[in-house]
Amino acid sequence: MQSLPAIADIFKLKRGTGTPRRFQDTLTIFLFLLPALVLFLLFVIYPIFQSIYYSMFNWKGFGPADDFVGLDNFKNILSDKVFMIALRNALLLIVFSLLLQLPLSLLLAVMVGRDLPGRVFFRTIFFMPYVISEVITAIMWLFLLNPNPDRGFVNAVLVLIGGEAQPWLGDTTLVLPALFIALSWKYFGFHMLLYMAGLQNIPQEIEEAGRIDGANSLQNFFYITLPLLGSTIRTSIYLSVLGSIQQFILVWIMSKGGPVNASETLATYMIRFGFVRFQLGYASAVAIYMFVLCLTFSLIYQRLARQTDYLTGL
Repeated sequence: MQSLPAIADIFKLKRGTGTPRRFQDTLTIFLFLLPALVLFLLFVIYPIFQSIYYSMFNWKGFGPADDFVGLDNFKNILSDKVFMIALRNALLLIVFSLLLQLPLSLLLAVMVGRDLPGRVFFRTIFFMPYVISEVITAIMWLFLLNPNPDRGFVNAVLVLIGGEAQPWLGDTTLVLPALFIALSWKYFGFHMLLYMAGLQNIPQEIEEAGRIDGANSLQNFFYITLPLLGSTIRTSIYLSVLGSIQQFILVWIMSKGGPVNASETLATYMIRFGFVRFQLGYASAVAIYMFVLCLTFSLIYQRLARQTDYLTGL
C-alpha cells in the first residue's frame, strides 16, 4: 500500500504552475487590460471601420449614408491635382526633416550633451519650443513672418540689413520653406532630447579607448558614437516621417494650405473636404489613404529596423 505522502504527491499542484493558478493570473491580466482594450476598440478600431464604411458613400455628414458610390471616392482622389500637391508636400517635408532637421538636432545634442559650457541652460532653451502648443507656435510665427516690416520681425531684420520684405506666407515658392522653419523650431528640441538620451547610454570608456588608439573627435563621432546611436536615430526618423505625413495644426493656422494650395498637406486636404465642404464620405476616403500610407511605412520600416538591430546587435 502506498504511503500517504506518495498519494498526496500525485494530486499535488506546484504553486504558480497549476491550472487554477494560471487561469487566475490570466484572468487578472485580462481584467487589468480590459479598460485600455475597450478604449482602444472604441476610439481607434471602430473609427477606422466607420471611415471605411462612409468612404463608400457620397455622405454630407447629415442623416444616414444612403448614396452608395463604391470606390469612386478613392478614384477621384487619385485624379485630383490638389491631392497630388498635398502628397508632394508631405514628401518634401519628410526630405527636409531627414536632411536638415534631424542632423542639426543630432549635432546640437552632441554639443549640449557633453562639453559645452552652460549646457543645462541651452538644453532648457532648445527644448522649450516643444513644450509650447502648436497653436501658440503658429500664432507666434504668424507675427514673426508678417509681410509688413513694421510688424514682422523677420522682414524688419531684412530691411535693416538692406534687403527687401518678403511675403513669406503669401508666396507659393516661400510658404513651404517658411512653414518648415516653424516646424523645425517647434520639434528639433524633441529630437535633440532623444539623441541626448541615446548619448547617455553610450559608455564614455569606449570613446576614451578610441582616443587612446589615436582617433580624433571627428573619427570618434563617425566610427563610435554614430553607430552606437543607430537605434535612437531609427526611432527619430520613424517619428519624423509619421509626423510629416500627419502634419495639420501649424500648417492650417498659418496658411490653411495656401496660397493656391501651395502648402496643402494630406491632413489639411482631408479637413478641407470634411469640415469645410462637408464631403464627409470623400474625406473618409482621404483618411483611409493616410492610414494605409502610415501603416505601410510603419510595417516596412519596423521590419527593416528590427533586421538592422539584429545584424548590428544594437
